[in-house]
Amino acid sequence: MQDIVVAHNVQSRLFPRHKPPLQTLDYSGKCVQARTVGGDYYDFLDVGSGRVGFVLADVAGKGVAAALLMANLQGSLHNRAECRASDLPAILAAVNGHLYEHTEANRYATVFFGCYDDHTRCLAYVNCGHIPALLLRKCGEVERLEATATVLGLFGNWDCSVRETQLQTGDVLSIFTDGVTEATSSNGDEFSESGVLSVLRQTRALETDKILDKIEQAVEEFRSIEYPQNDLTVLVARAH
Repeated sequence: MQDIVVAHNVQSRLFPRHKPPLQTLDYSGKCVQARTVGGDYYDFLDVGSGRVGFVLADVAGKGVAAALLMANLQGSLHNRAECRASDLPAILAAVNGHLYEHTEANRYATVFFGCYDDHTRCLAYVNCGHIPALLLRKCGEVERLEATATVLGLFGNWDCSVRETQLQTGDVLSIFTDGVTEATSSNGDEFSESGVLSVLRQTRALETDKILDKIEQAVEEFRSIEYPQNDLTVLVARAH
């Protein structure tokens, strides 16, 4: 038991403690683990010149095995943190190769990696088999940032495409793991994308740390304790 506590303390230090400052974006992240250790991961990478890398990942499996792969992924990304949008395919291909070579055959991670440029307001992103991020526009329209590649660590041959979108004043971006959308109520319904969007529409004027709290609260009130709980990890960014 003491080893698990130590592992929890080590893993908690892998989450970001500082946020690189941006002039055009307010952003926050949060991970609520269902167990002492888990496989969800988010990060804010300072990639220089007014650019921040937003990372959110969900490692297959639970417990210590997932936590070890999460730590492996975090270290692999940090070793390659200095990047531009054009570097994303090479960086993620290298991370995929590292995970493929050094983890068990059935271990993999879904990853969303976005590189935001404060000067151009452009978000260049690669979605590696992760559930779509949701970009709620000021006008009320919703843009889903779908997968542009398969998961990391499962296949030796891996490739991706990079997509771009602009974040304008009033837009709110939310990236999350399936612990949010698959939270299940007592009658078997799932919180789903619609639950996330409902909270975003009601809270879009708030600061992002408050939006995170509202999402967590809504999920906790929705889900039943009778169903197994997953890690709940969310990243929210609001353009101003």
